[in-house]
Amino acid sequence: MYAVVKTGGKQYRVEQGQYLLVEKIAADEGASIELEPILFADSKAVFDADGLKKIKVSAKILGHEKGEKLRVFKFKPKRGYKRTNGHRQNLTRIEITEISNGA
Repeated sequence: MYAVVKTGGKQYRVEQGQYLLVEKIAADEGASIELEPILFADSKAVFDADGLKKIKVSAKILGHEKGEKLRVFKFKPKRGYKRTNGHRQNLTRIEITEISNGA
């Protein structure tokens, strides 16, 4: 049994007990959150709006962290233009605690 959920503008295939690193979620550590399901698959797939209203995907926030540093380098040849910049994305580590179909 698995579900496809949407969070932070991305979609993830999740199963119960799975750990996941997603875009930052504005909630405290230890809080429980509900994720928006897009698809649920058990013996048959559910992806219609009425069926997805019954699906419940719960997750627990384990912590907030930063991703690895990305180097952004701009360069224009023959002009002597070089710029270096860095970026570290804020992320949240979650654990999928429950996937239920409401049946």
